[in-house]
Amino acid sequence: MADLTPLLAFRWSPRAFDPAATLTADEAASLLEAARWAPSADNGQPWRFALGHRDDETWKRILVNLPEDDQPWARHAAALLLGAHLAAGTVAGGGAARDAGTGAAYDLGQAVAHLTVQATALGLYVRQIAGFDHAGLAADLDLPAGVRPLVVAAVGRLGDPSSLPAALREQEVGLRRRRPLADLLLR
Repeated sequence: MADLTPLLAFRWSPRAFDPAATLTADEAASLLEAARWAPSADNGQPWRFALGHRDDETWKRILVNLPEDDQPWARHAAALLLGAHLAAGTVAGGGAARDAGTGAAYDLGQAVAHLTVQATALGLYVRQIAGFDHAGLAADLDLPAGVRPLVVAAVGRLGDPSSLPAALREQEVGLRRRRPLADLLLR
């Protein structure tokens, strides 16, 4: 494997979160600041976030819109973060957001990646969830028109894998695998 910074080499997306751990205000600010400094086309920053801390109203609204299979482990995360992007034509700062299907979603992905690396630097873990009720969550959080939910990130400290159901526990403690680099190159 090529030499990677430990922030990338040791990044991991667990499902076992410590149900007693909290996300401090400073940690939350640090994560969001990392996202804020992600690159974006024309500095449009077309991403928006909704952050819920365990058991607050935002956290509850996000949790109930996650798939039923994800709720049992996600409820242990210290925070749930909705990542959304602006739809095409929605004003973002000084200009219009790029196409929602490509550019704005791409920029949001960069912001979430920066947030995830910052979480690793802070000793936190992030697991992203894309298969949730997008329309339900937009309605439950009363998101403004033109704000499109794309990803939920569960954030917290590492928990005990033995607290997970057997199938998830096996995935949690198994070896991490990645496709060989050659499989990812088109040419």
